[in-house]
Amino acid sequence: MQLTFLGTAGSWPTKERSPSAVALQMDGGESLLFDCGEGAQRQFFQSTVSFMRVRRIFITHFHGDHFLGLPGLIQTMCLNSRTEPLDVYGPHDAEEMVGRALRMGYFTLRFPVTIHPLAAGEEVGLDGYTVRTAQTKHPVPSLAYRVQEAEKRGRFNADRARAMGIRGEDFAKLEAGESVQIGDRTIAPSDLQGPARPGRSIVYTGDTAPADAVRILSDHATVLIHEATTLAELEGQTNEWGHSSAHQAATIARDANVGTLILTHFSSRYPEVEPFEEEARAIFPNTIAARDLMTYLIRQP
Repeated sequence: MQLTFLGTAGSWPTKERSPSAVALQMDGGESLLFDCGEGAQRQFFQSTVSFMRVRRIFITHFHGDHFLGLPGLIQTMCLNSRTEPLDVYGPHDAEEMVGRALRMGYFTLRFPVTIHPLAAGEEVGLDGYTVRTAQTKHPVPSLAYRVQEAEKRGRFNADRARAMGIRGEDFAKLEAGESVQIGDRTIAPSDLQGPARPGRSIVYTGDTAPADAVRILSDHATVLIHEATTLAELEGQTNEWGHSSAHQAATIARDANVGTLILTHFSSRYPEVEPFEEEARAIFPNTIAARDLMTYLIRQP
């Protein structure tokens, strides 16, 4: 699994940052997109991620910096002869907002687009993973998302298999998850596997002031992607706008016992992101401030 930060700006783009968009490449080759700010499709071209492999898009809310790239991306998919269905998820107003986006301009939609309005606390079961939502603190309907990978099969103990005299085709079958017959004994893959491994989990908050629901959603997540619009010096005003400081994002990460915190959605008043890392690491050391086109590999625990 790999994250690619296509846009890390807050509210409007700068010369260095595009508006919010994060791609998540899954183990099976599918890509998910979280938010789709203006210019997201151009950022795809500068990354190693193909926008044509995006199967599902999750919009946190319908402020322009989080979804105005959607009409252009869908129209470009059409121009590239896409036929595979696309699913778009969002808060309860998703049908109206995405429907408007699909009616913008003159073009022919050449593949099915299904819109899925979600409520806070809802969980969707998908291909080998689930996506769960939580309500964020923001002036408009807004959701955070948690992607939870399914539990993984335990690792195959090759040394033990060899010690039992298993070779060749039987070895390959067991490694692939098939049972084999050795003499009068049936050996199942589970006989040679270690304990099941937990699936990886990624939480993406979108825009939010500090929220208990987000902290609960983030419990023991492998990666928490939390907005950090400003530093603590502007915390009061930032919270009134429905946003968080780096200090507050780090507090959420610490209290939720996450593995790694990645900050994003930086106000244009801050030309550099190093101060965000410094402020957050004082509370939660395993913090990274995202940069546009940064990739982050999510390793199996």
